[in-house]
Amino acid sequence: MCGIAGIFHCGTIKPVDPARVERMCDVLAHRGPDGSGVWTAPGVGLGHRRLSIIDIAGSPQPMVSADERHVISFNGEIYNFAELRRELEGLGAQFNTHGDTEVILAAYQQWGAACLNRLNGMFAFAIYDKAERTLFLARDRFGVKPLYTAMLSDGSLAFASELKGLLAHPLLRREADPLAVEDYMTWGYVPDHRSMLKGVEKLPAGHFHLLRHDATPAAPQQYWDISFAERRPGKARDLEAELLHHLREAVTSRMVADVPLGAFLSGGVDSSSVVAMMAEASAAPVRTCSIGFDVAAVDETSYAARVAELFGTDHASRTVGSDQFGAIDTIAAMFDEPFADGSALPTWRVCQLARESVTVALSGDGADEALAGYRRQVFHHRESQVRALIPASARQKLLGPLGRHWPKGDWLPQPLRAKSTLQSLAGTGAEGYARALSAVPPEVRLGLYGEDLFGELRGYRAEQPLVAMMEGAPARSGLDAAQYADLKFWLPGDILTKVDRTSMAVGLEAREPLLDHRLVEFAASLPEGLRVKGGQGKWLLKKAMERYLPRDILYRPKQGFVTPIAQWLRGPLQAQTRGIAASSMLARTGWFDKAQVARLAEAHISGRSDHSRLLWQLIMLDRSLARLGIVA
Repeated sequence: MCGIAGIFHCGTIKPVDPARVERMCDVLAHRGPDGSGVWTAPGVGLGHRRLSIIDIAGSPQPMVSADERHVISFNGEIYNFAELRRELEGLGAQFNTHGDTEVILAAYQQWGAACLNRLNGMFAFAIYDKAERTLFLARDRFGVKPLYTAMLSDGSLAFASELKGLLAHPLLRREADPLAVEDYMTWGYVPDHRSMLKGVEKLPAGHFHLLRHDATPAAPQQYWDISFAERRPGKARDLEAELLHHLREAVTSRMVADVPLGAFLSGGVDSSSVVAMMAEASAAPVRTCSIGFDVAAVDETSYAARVAELFGTDHASRTVGSDQFGAIDTIAAMFDEPFADGSALPTWRVCQLARESVTVALSGDGADEALAGYRRQVFHHRESQVRALIPASARQKLLGPLGRHWPKGDWLPQPLRAKSTLQSLAGTGAEGYARALSAVPPEVRLGLYGEDLFGELRGYRAEQPLVAMMEGAPARSGLDAAQYADLKFWLPGDILTKVDRTSMAVGLEAREPLLDHRLVEFAASLPEGLRVKGGQGKWLLKKAMERYLPRDILYRPKQGFVTPIAQWLRGPLQAQTRGIAASSMLARTGWFDKAQVARLAEAHISGRSDHSRLLWQLIMLDRSLARLGIVA
């Protein structure tokens, strides 16, 4: 795993200062502490920071091809590079190294952009072609690895693995995009179609971008998409066996490394399934690690310990206190853009623990999106069935007003907490799922905005891109469309961003076998009844793993990392909670109604209401604005 950065002049050819590329790479040193390099030519500069995983002694970057025509700077891992190497050797290619970087170069020389369809891995890379004088940028299918780009005032395009790499360039504007504020306040992160800074973009997952010195950049092109449009025939038992085959292939292909390798183990279905496959394929004990909490209600270490004992892993566990609020600034620095997923902090802690003994760790991320493991997906599946029975006009006229007036209270018995369901059913399936996925609903966040922000938004609502995505999805049902949105919108913007930044912050490579594209494509073709059955999501995966894991591991309620943010904001962070409305950075923007923010803060501190998620978002936004030096 590595960090990359570079500069490419479009429409002209100007010299590129190697020192400028080096500075862009230096701020990415955490991503690649084992080595660095810069290569420049007229109109182009490529930089690299290396975390050595494969072919430790060889494969320095940027790497020049044997014929000296192409140069690459690459971040990621190609899991099928050995097979590709053999195929390319059969076609006449010769290799001087033993890693995957040179294989990408040879694959691009052989197949051009079509090489991307042959790569099984996580990646973001840049290849410069000296003969054609073009720059080829590419990002993996799911967006596991990030790539930021920006057109600058001197006609150059700068790119980097993280926004901080672009911030090291003196020509980057630091002007906030008001649409990104609306996006962030809705989702708790800035999604991949947006950036906090005007003029900065993220190369979309499953896309490549070809740039020329003599032309204005065209739009990126999509080379891969996931489809839920087909259904795979077959008996459940046969499909279960096929799922296990894909799972084994995905895990074993990601166990290749020339450095110590292990796995995150939470004791949940996904990470436990990965560890089970690792133990099956390894003669030596698998190294596993887990993080526990000093709050018994949210601690899962007993389940992780059971799975570790079951498979005889070399297990490390650590309990962290509920007083981790002092790391807020550290977290803000990792992400650059505001990021309010409260599980970022414990994810960082488990990465720190893993890094003490391994350099590569396999995770269980991706199964919930691919196999319908989120509760919201199961609820959406049920709601879609209800929508099909009630005419849209009736839902809008009856359920809409009822939802608006239904009390919102966590104190109500579970069967009476119907407000969100009624509001969801009143709209289309896509509108309902956007509401379920959002961190802050429109009626709440719009009540916080100041007049200036209202004017700049010009009617834009963050739900609109998600609704359009779901309505245009290659899907046959509401469940299909919801999973498509999770894979294309939620996964790269939240989950993969969180894991990439927290793991790279400590020089750890995290690999996601459950996001092997062959496994996900298979899962997308499964009948709905094998994804959700009897109120259980990930049904086929759980059924397949019954031969490996105890039922109370497989079928216990899903529980993710929990951070006691509500308690922090009423306790040790009470002063910050109370002062957020008058915070110098937020107040300077004029984006929010200070009086309304103050009222929400007081209501939370008093215990009358729980506004912790919203207040946490504002605090993290404030910290990010301060770090970015944004001009509103």
